Amino acid sequence: MSYTDAFDRLKNIMDELRDQCPWDRKQTIHSLRNLSIEEVYELVDAITREDWTNIKEELGDVMLHLLFYARLGTEAGHFTLEEVLNTQCEKLIRRHPHIYGDVKADTEEQVKQNWEKIKMTEGKKSVLQGVPAGLPALIKALRMQDKAAQVGFQWDRTEEVWSKLKEEMAELEAEMHTLDQDALENEFGDVLFSLINLARYLHIDPENALERVNQKFKARFQYIESNAPKKLEDMTLAEMDKLWNEAKHPSSDQK
Repeated sequence: MSYTDAFDRLKNIMDELRDQCPWDRKQTIHSLRNLSIEEVYELVDAITREDWTNIKEELGDVMLHLLFYARLGTEAGHFTLEEVLNTQCEKLIRRHPHIYGDVKADTEEQVKQNWEKIKMTEGKKSVLQGVPAGLPALIKALRMQDKAAQVGFQWDRTEEVWSKLKEEMAELEAEMHTLDQDALENEFGDVLFSLINLARYLHIDPENALERVNQKFKARFQYIESNAPKKLEDMTLAEMDKLWNEAKHPSSDQK
């Protein structure tokens, strides 16, 4: 079966479910919204684990939701699936003149700069306009910084970013001696924003980096739970820290 046949098969099943299944008939763009977010996060989790079996499955779930929205848009008279696909094709061609035109772009940075310039000619009033308001704050900060950088709003050297981070940390430390919670939150946010900017310069995905630490913390804390000789609430921090260190160096447990 070709991929076009498989795509048509999925679309036909979606249409049949919408016409015949009581649950599918009841859905709206609003009722599907949270379910779609959940499906995307399940895909992201599989990607983080490099679990290709689940990546394949979750891609199918996300694709089904996309077809569902296209069907709902068609029912409401706003657009057809064909219009959705062709609009995307036209946008990709328009925003890649180095492939489909005579513009020269030999590096990733040149491509990204051209992309932002083209978007501004399409009616965008700000280079930050394309950053969704509903993005998680960490990812939103990274995307805003990256977009601002495309028009030259960034430091020249990593050392300057590091210096800015130390400046923000000093301001947070100074604020810790006050009782102004609002100011503390503001300074803490500045530190996080600067850390995310540093990640950009070090070519680190801060979301992935944080998730790796989350998983590491989870594994080590669950080791404490599994090996605790008594209830955690009855243990001292020193006793739990001993198990924590064992979790960090599991080979030492056998000595």
